[in-house]
Amino acid sequence: MTKAPAIEARRTLTLRDVSEASGDSEMTVSRVLRYRGDVAATTRERVLIAARTLGYVPNKIAGALASQRVNLVGVIIPSLSNMVFPEVMTGISEILDNTGLQPVVGVTNYLPDREETVLYEMLSWRPSGVILAGVEHTSAARAMMAQAGIPIVEIMDIDGQVVDSAVGISHRRAGRQMAEAIVASGYKRIAFMGTQMPNDFRAKKRLEGFEEALKRAGMTLADREFYDGGSALLKGREMTAAVLRRSPDVDFLYYSNDMIGAGGLLYCLDQGIDVPGKVGLAGFNGVELLDGLPRRLATMDACRLEIGRRAAQIIAGRNEDASVGSEVVELFPTLQPGDTIRQR
Repeated sequence: MTKAPAIEARRTLTLRDVSEASGDSEMTVSRVLRYRGDVAATTRERVLIAARTLGYVPNKIAGALASQRVNLVGVIIPSLSNMVFPEVMTGISEILDNTGLQPVVGVTNYLPDREETVLYEMLSWRPSGVILAGVEHTSAARAMMAQAGIPIVEIMDIDGQVVDSAVGISHRRAGRQMAEAIVASGYKRIAFMGTQMPNDFRAKKRLEGFEEALKRAGMTLADREFYDGGSALLKGREMTAAVLRRSPDVDFLYYSNDMIGAGGLLYCLDQGIDVPGKVGLAGFNGVELLDGLPRRLATMDACRLEIGRRAAQIIAGRNEDASVGSEVVELFPTLQPGDTIRQR
């Protein structure tokens, strides 16, 4: 019986191996592979080629034992199915790509206790920063962030108490602006449709701002409808049918997001309802889905890509220069009237 050849034990590669292969000092190799300090472009390329050729991968955990940090950025978002957050992630990745920092994503499903658990796990890895959606958190989560000693950037919202830094829009202002545009176009009987809101704080703030502006105009919502779970397009159709059946004199439908707004628009067009003459519609977020609709739904661009970029810039900048302080960056969404609001 022939014996199988013994498998040769692989020796763990070290910085010295890369140093010898590239002809550069171990200190230079370390700076290149850990993105620390300025290194000439030709030197950087030579070291990276040597490392790739050898198959060398830096031991980030070993480096963390000395620095107490790994080159990871925790990104905590409510949902992967919500069309808003992939664009935010794109902005984050664009900025972090050339910094040596890598985003790691956790999902909370809009549950505060789940966010607390995900945050705890993220911080246990000693990341170089955390980006998370919203400014509402449990007291334990806020305490963990306050004690983390790393850049924390809350995104999407600036209406509330910020832990460290924040990048986002005022959702209350966005709601007010949409209501003012609708009223200025001559609509009188306005209904609202959206998700159940116990933990969707940003949608809740938009509705609050919307109702504030209606009140100033001497108006109140004529009707409202909420949904929980399921296909947003289908729910948009179902809610629109329910509201128009219950309140046939409604002349404007304001949706908490574009997905249910798109469902509502498709329902109205299927029923032969004159949009925007008899009934106007508007959503929120400015998602690309709107480009494929028979008519352009009125909406607001929520600055998603720029929010991701600016948040990542804060994390990267604070890691480069520890003396840089906290900041709150407010962005301003643009109202896009599309084809579903009367022009006056």
